[in-house]
Amino acid sequence: MYPNLYYAFKDLLGLDLPFLKLFQTFGFFVAIAFLAGAYILSSELKRKEQMGLLHGIQEKIIIGKPAGISELLLHCILGFVLGFKIGGVVFNWAEASQDFQSYILSAKGSFLGGIILGAVFAFMKYRSAKKQELTKPEERTMMVMPHQRVPDITVQAAIAGLIGAKIFHNLENWNDFVQDPIGALTSFSGLTFYGGLIVAAIVIIRYAKSKNINILHLIDSSAPTLMLAYGIGRMGCHFSGDGDWGIYNSSYITDATGHITQADPSKFQEVVKGSEQFFTRQYASLEQIPHAPFVKPDALSFLPDWFFAYGYPHNVINEGVQMAGCSGKYCSVLPVSVYPTALYEIIVCLLLFLVLWGIRKKVNVPGVVFGIYLMMNGAERFFIEKIRVNTKYDIFGFHPTQAEIISTLMVIGGAVLIWYSRKVFTAAKTSS
Repeated sequence: MYPNLYYAFKDLLGLDLPFLKLFQTFGFFVAIAFLAGAYILSSELKRKEQMGLLHGIQEKIIIGKPAGISELLLHCILGFVLGFKIGGVVFNWAEASQDFQSYILSAKGSFLGGIILGAVFAFMKYRSAKKQELTKPEERTMMVMPHQRVPDITVQAAIAGLIGAKIFHNLENWNDFVQDPIGALTSFSGLTFYGGLIVAAIVIIRYAKSKNINILHLIDSSAPTLMLAYGIGRMGCHFSGDGDWGIYNSSYITDATGHITQADPSKFQEVVKGSEQFFTRQYASLEQIPHAPFVKPDALSFLPDWFFAYGYPHNVINEGVQMAGCSGKYCSVLPVSVYPTALYEIIVCLLLFLVLWGIRKKVNVPGVVFGIYLMMNGAERFFIEKIRVNTKYDIFGFHPTQAEIISTLMVIGGAVLIWYSRKVFTAAKTSS
C-alpha cells in the first residue's frame, strides 16, 4: 500500500523524494476524481448547449473597480495560512517530515512565513486589480452558459460532499465518534460516499435553480461524471488502504511480511487465536468476526490471489499486526486477508461509466440517464455490501447497513425517476 505519494514513487520508480509525504494517496485520487468529473461534466453541458437543451442567462458585472479592503484581507489571510504551514514545514523539516498529516493539522508553523506570503498574496491581488482599474467603473452585461459554471459547481460539490461524507460516516460509527469527536472530524479517512452525494446534490440543485439551469438535463450530464469520479475515488481507498475493505476471506492467511498464502479454513481460527489481541479490539467475541471462505476457482486461475484476498500491508490507518523487519509509521498488515472490495468497485464503476457514456446520446428523455445511474450505482453498492465491513442496524428484525438502506432507496428512486421523466416527456409531446 501507499499511504502517501512518497511510498508510491519509492516503490514503483525507486525515487526517494521526502517532500512527497505531503501528498496523501487518498487525497491525490480524490483530487483526480474531481478534475476528471469536472472535465466530463463540462463536456456534457457543452454538448447539450449546442443541441439547444440548455441555455445561459444574462448577468451584470462591474469591471474596473479597485480592490476592496475585504478582498485584500481575504487574500492576505489565505496567504498567511499557506505561508504559516509551508514555512513551518521548511524551517522545521526534521519534525514535520516524521508525520506531515499531524503537523498540518496542528497549530505549529512559521509566523514569519505566514506574514511574508500573506503580504505577497495581498499585493498580487492589489496589483492585478490596479492593472484593470478604470477611471469610472463600468457595468456590463454578459451571457453566462451552464458549462462556465462548472468550477463553481465543482467547488461547492467538494465542500458539501466532504461535509456530508463526514456527517454520514460519524452517524454510522457513532460510538467511535463519541470516543474521539475531534479526531473523527479532522481525520483524512472516514468518509461515506452516499453522505457526500446526498448533501452535494442538495447544494448543487439549489444552485442550479438559482441560475435557471434545467435540473433534469444537469443531472443527466452528471450521471457519467459521478460514476467515473466514484471509481477513481475508490482507487484512493484501495491504494492507500484506508480501511474500506471487505470481510475476511478465511481461505487465505497473511504472513508477517504481507505475503498471501492459501490455507484450509480451519487455519483461520488458529491465526485468529494467535492475533487475539488485535481481533478483540474490534469484536466483542472471536465468534463475531465476519468471514467467508472462498478459494480461487480454476476458471479464474489467470487472476492473482490478491484479487480474492489481500492483507493491505503498510495501510494508511495502521490496521493489523506489526510487519516483520519494518520500521516507521506504516508497518501494519492484516493477519487474515480480506476481500478487496474497493478494487471490485473500481472495476465495476469504470465499466458502468462506459455504459452511461455510451447511452447518453441515445436516450432522449431528460432524467432517464440519471435514473439509470441511480439504479446501477445502488445495485452495485447493495451487492458489494454483502462482503464489506460496515456497521449494521437493527430494524424490525432486519440488519441492513447504512449503505444498503440508501442503495435500496437509490434503486427505487431511480425507477421512479425514469417513470416520472417518461410520463412528463410523453405529456409534453402530446400537448405540443
